[in-house]
Amino acid sequence: MTRNLKEHILQTASGLFYSQGIKATGVDTIVKAAGTTKMSLYKYFPSKDDLILAHLQKSGAEMRVLIMNAIDSRATQPKQKLLAVFDIFEELLITPEFRGCPFINASAEFAEEANPVQQASAEFYDGFHKLLTDLAEQAGIANPELVSKQLLMLIAGAIVTEQMKRQSGAMAVARQAAEKLV
Repeated sequence: MTRNLKEHILQTASGLFYSQGIKATGVDTIVKAAGTTKMSLYKYFPSKDDLILAHLQKSGAEMRVLIMNAIDSRATQPKQKLLAVFDIFEELLITPEFRGCPFINASAEFAEEANPVQQASAEFYDGFHKLLTDLAEQAGIANPELVSKQLLMLIAGAIVTEQMKRQSGAMAVARQAAEKLV
């Protein structure tokens, strides 16, 4: 039961953080939505900051699994895998639940460079950049580090564009640019 309650609190908080924003979601709201007490929340997460970092860690782990599984199921060649990333994100962006990238959103809310939330968000994108760089190297792309940065910028830009204007087709446009880079 203990593990289930901790996971339930984290799942509830993650959903609220993503849909309402981190700073806009208070502990009282999380406790009420989770059907628990502050004492229980603070037993597992000593502060809201700890809960936020757990949310980002959970979101990052889920996103990595989603990306890797989707890449593996869609493509066998490294160049195809690089482009499949755009297809994966395009599918995510058209869901009704889409509220932007949890890491971009968190980074915007906690913009100070030394803030642990900002650092956790940057770490996710560093890992994502490494994945793209590895795929670019496997594809034999000249200057894989630069190309992966460019691909990452296209993805992040398309995510933000879609967040601001739904059904913009931004990821499809980003994929077209990626095809030229790859």
